[in-house]
Amino acid sequence: MNPAEAAAAEQSKGTLRVVQLYPRDMNIYGDWGNALVLQRRIAWHGYTPELLEYNVGDPFPENVDIIVGGGGQDSGQLVIQDDLQARAGVLTDLAENGTPMLLICGLYQLFGRFFKTRTGAVIPGIGVLDVETHGGDERLIGNVKVATSEFGEVLGYENHSGQTTLGSGVRPLGTTAKGTGNNSNDGHEGARYRNIVASYLHGSLLPKNPAIADFLIRTAAERRFGSFTPGTPDDSFAVLAREHAARRPR
Repeated sequence: MNPAEAAAAEQSKGTLRVVQLYPRDMNIYGDWGNALVLQRRIAWHGYTPELLEYNVGDPFPENVDIIVGGGGQDSGQLVIQDDLQARAGVLTDLAENGTPMLLICGLYQLFGRFFKTRTGAVIPGIGVLDVETHGGDERLIGNVKVATSEFGEVLGYENHSGQTTLGSGVRPLGTTAKGTGNNSNDGHEGARYRNIVASYLHGSLLPKNPAIADFLIRTAAERRFGSFTPGTPDDSFAVLAREHAARRPR
């Protein structure tokens, strides 16, 4: 640890552990950037970030504060499915106990009941989210704007053929003002359950949507330390990214 790092640790409000699920196989369209944003914003808020990876066969980390998971192709989902099932108990306990999680695309699907591919193969989910996904022939691609009550306007990019429907146990993240979202029919995007934010939006999602990142960090800090004292993040690049993304066509 160099002198600057030692000084930062001395002044830290505490350590928050971020675990990225399956980055080796589920990291597409820049989803790794979500973990990097959490790492940077945790530090800006005055806490010490500890960023960990969990891949197939690894021992699962203890004392987890935030879970973040990305998307992947069907082949990636097949690679992780057995390991994910083996970790279903610990992940369900974390979710039910209020651990904040960000689940993008493929892991959004696999935290649901199942993903049935367009060829009829069924990849079982772990059932944390009351959602189901059916693969379709139509690919949903393009820039998306989502109106949400919690985070304002959420911006991102979708690229999926899964048609996800929500059950009564979850609510949508928001409604699509531009783009498709969960499926071709109901105008909803993403899902919310306890402290889980699930979404189809890549891009990465968090650089353009710091309100979601700060929700995850605030919730983690409150659970770990009993309170959250915000810092002074630099949102200038996020503002520019949002302005640029909002102007882009579908």
